[in-house]
Amino acid sequence: MTNKNNPAILGTENVRKLLIQYSIPAIMAMVAASLYNIVDRIFIGNAVGPLAISGLAITFPLMNISAAFGSLVGAGGSALVAIKLGQKDNWGANQILGNAIMLNLILGSIIMIAGIVFLDPILYCFGATENTISFARDYMQIILGGNVITHVYLGMNNIMRSSGYPRKAMYTTFIAVIINAVLDMIFIFEFGWGIRGAAIATVIAQTIALIWVCLHFTNKNSFIHFRKGIYALKKRIVAGIFSIGMSPFILNVCSCLVVILFNTALLSHGGDLAIGAFGITNSVVMFFVMIVLGLTQGMQPVAGYNFGAKQFDRVMKVLKQSMIAATCITTFAFIVSELFPRQIAMLFSQKDNALSENIELTRQQIEYAVTGLRITLAVFPVVGISMVIANFFQSIGKAKHAIFLSTTRQLLFLVPLILILPEFWGLTGIWLSIPVADFISTILSVILIQRQFKILKRQTS
Repeated sequence: MTNKNNPAILGTENVRKLLIQYSIPAIMAMVAASLYNIVDRIFIGNAVGPLAISGLAITFPLMNISAAFGSLVGAGGSALVAIKLGQKDNWGANQILGNAIMLNLILGSIIMIAGIVFLDPILYCFGATENTISFARDYMQIILGGNVITHVYLGMNNIMRSSGYPRKAMYTTFIAVIINAVLDMIFIFEFGWGIRGAAIATVIAQTIALIWVCLHFTNKNSFIHFRKGIYALKKRIVAGIFSIGMSPFILNVCSCLVVILFNTALLSHGGDLAIGAFGITNSVVMFFVMIVLGLTQGMQPVAGYNFGAKQFDRVMKVLKQSMIAATCITTFAFIVSELFPRQIAMLFSQKDNALSENIELTRQQIEYAVTGLRITLAVFPVVGISMVIANFFQSIGKAKHAIFLSTTRQLLFLVPLILILPEFWGLTGIWLSIPVADFISTILSVILIQRQFKILKRQTS
């Protein structure tokens, strides 16, 4: 057991060094994770066609619901583990691991069964049409079949990262992404399985990754590991996990609602191709969002440990440095997307692709995606700040603040804008709703963090 893996260094090592040590592997892992969607969409768009991308975009809300329950346990459990380790309570951290595993098994099974039974009505509710339902159904039947594996793998990987093993967590995701990409090429292009091949590749890759994570937690030299007496659900632990994890849970549920509204509006003002363009735009946005989330995952154990240890000066340092780094990331995303939107869109659906059923459909989808990228990322440089602030509140156990920020951006700002702006500017109004909501949400986040700063300064002095 090396010293660099000892969680005690979170309270003594240089804060910037810790942020780099923990966030770089997390960023690389999150980038790799985001490649799941991007690789699938690129392969599907070029091998099957633009309507397949639209069908895949229809699955976003259902994927968000599944992710909501996964993050409820994964984010809550990993944050609690970091806090417990900061309090030198190793047995308590082990109990959280056991409870998180059981919760993921239960929730993952419920979503799998309910999703498969009611799949077609759900997809039609989410914006599917006769042109896209077959693609969405073929993909989600398989993804839902492996939902328990996905939940347990992602939840345990988060806990492995926050318990002092960020590099191992990164390697886990790399393993899954590499296997997924290789199997995508084999199943889609060699076997001709189309969109179902992409889904099968994803489930197989995550199964192998889960085996890797389990091997880590079976090692008794790990700081927390499988042992007797940790799997019985305890009300106190479950409540703590749900309390902290409620923020990302609500965020994902709200995202589900927003995507449904988006799909409905896009179908009305642009048709199936506009929904596919949103799928392309959302994949690009989420790629950069995942980088920032990787940064916040690296921030989380540092902030959580030092908050638990009452070293509030270090808590403030890691927050400030995370905000600066996040702003650099989102500014870079803004520049790239404004300068090269067409090149990005054409990665997903080449307009001279002979395999496309209708080249004109592909061309139109690219045009929609170019407009979507430019408008959606118009104020992206400030988005990183609000993301860091929301995740910071989650890291230090301030669940109510994190939940408030998560819900206001989606429900109070974005939903009304989606309903109102298209009435004046049509499809452009739909795209405009995102940057307007992002800007307002950032202002609110800054106000809340300034108040928290004052509290931390009083506790430090």
